[in-house]
Amino acid sequence: MGWITQSRRRQIATKGRQMVLSRAGGTASVTLMAYAPPAQSAQITNDMAQAPFVAQIMADALSGYGLPAQDDRVQDGPKTYTLTDAQPVYDGPTVCGWTLIAAGGETHDNASSLL
Repeated sequence: MGWITQSRRRQIATKGRQMVLSRAGGTASVTLMAYAPPAQSAQITNDMAQAPFVAQIMADALSGYGLPAQDDRVQDGPKTYTLTDAQPVYDGPTVCGWTLIAAGGETHDNASSLL
């Protein structure tokens, strides 16, 4: 395991939180640990983040899911984002992780669905 893989795994374990990645059609999903850095102050206007949602994940978290693809959904707590891009992160010749880039951030209120 190379330095990039170790560093990435440490960061996700320390600062990450549980998210769900699912196919647009709902045919598959995986619960995984991901690290999404907070928006920078220059990216916040009127108390709203104006930058895409970016999450860092490990490649081995996708076991059985396959590769992330455009229009997949990322659920981070009550917010759901739609993937616009997924960039592999390499440690030498090996893909050790993915950078998920998404848009949206619609909030879903689970309490209203129980009524």
